[in-house]
Amino acid sequence: MSLSENEKYHLKKFVKELDSYSARHTEFVTVYVPAGYDLNKIIQHLQQEQGTATNIKSAQTRNNVIDALERMIVHLKLFKGTPKNGLAAFSGNVAAREGQSDVKVWSIEPPIPIQTRIYRCDKNFQLDILRAMLEAKEAYGLVVLDSRDATIAILKGKTIVPLISTHSHIPGKMKAGGQSSVRFARNREIAVNDHFKKVADIMKDQFLGMTGLKGILVGGPGPTKYDFVDSGHITDELKRKIIGIKDLSYTEEFGLEELLDKSQDILSQEEVAEEKKLVSKFLETLAIKPEMVTYGELNTLKALEMGAVNILLLSEALDEQKIEQFEITAKAFSTEVKIISTETREGVQLRDIGKIGAILRYPIA
Repeated sequence: MSLSENEKYHLKKFVKELDSYSARHTEFVTVYVPAGYDLNKIIQHLQQEQGTATNIKSAQTRNNVIDALERMIVHLKLFKGTPKNGLAAFSGNVAAREGQSDVKVWSIEPPIPIQTRIYRCDKNFQLDILRAMLEAKEAYGLVVLDSRDATIAILKGKTIVPLISTHSHIPGKMKAGGQSSVRFARNREIAVNDHFKKVADIMKDQFLGMTGLKGILVGGPGPTKYDFVDSGHITDELKRKIIGIKDLSYTEEFGLEELLDKSQDILSQEEVAEEKKLVSKFLETLAIKPEMVTYGELNTLKALEMGAVNILLLSEALDEQKIEQFEITAKAFSTEVKIISTETREGVQLRDIGKIGAILRYPIA
């Protein structure tokens, strides 16, 4: 399951805040409640742990653990039941100075169901399960080639990660002097076939058995890409993974970007395509109907407070407090909010024109 950019942003913010705290002793309480698990059993367990904590020798540590457990129990009792995806809860004394008390409690229903039940008392909050949710689980293989060159990459989340580039010394289509045309054509055919085999072997090494590989996209100029796919060198398992073949003008890294752009019909359910499409719509509207968009903090805030904003675009590079303020205002006017990463070219463009943009419901003066 892939997270939306909004889900990813808020989860990342939550993890970052909790990661900033650490205790002097094992007194931070972490609880993970699996989806479907009885929350009352968790509360009973924590009450038992309160009794056990009375045996801790250090008075300060003992008090901090008991207080953290008490705050956690009170907090969990506010829930009518376990949320659909389970619950992650954290409590502890986060006072900056030793001897002071500032016991806080946090909880979050994660965007992906929790499968593991955990109770832990440690110097740090246990955040690995939430961090794992932030990692892109799905990937696409990208192969761009012509009769001489090939570049193999993966699309992980919204990021193209080049893996290997290869070049083969294949003669051009014009035969060299002294060779018969038949012999020249045969030699070239052998060289192209060797090139295809080499690329297929690289695909096998890089993609076969890759966890989360959803599909492979192949592209390149001319008919070479089709000849490669039909060459018989690609293993059956990987060939079944090929979900699109696209005609390109470029190879190498420009070709990878072009392949991604031209595969948005295939990747329409993926966050990268949605994000690129949305920001592209904003930029195109800015160019042809500038009265229907706004950008920059002051102009966008003015439009937002007028209720004129349909979709609000906020770059993840924006200050966290400003994102939160804009989200609160947007909610009051039923405005859709999209957090835009800086991992795509379009996302970088939004960042560079002020980090904030909006598509309007109606033009404003």
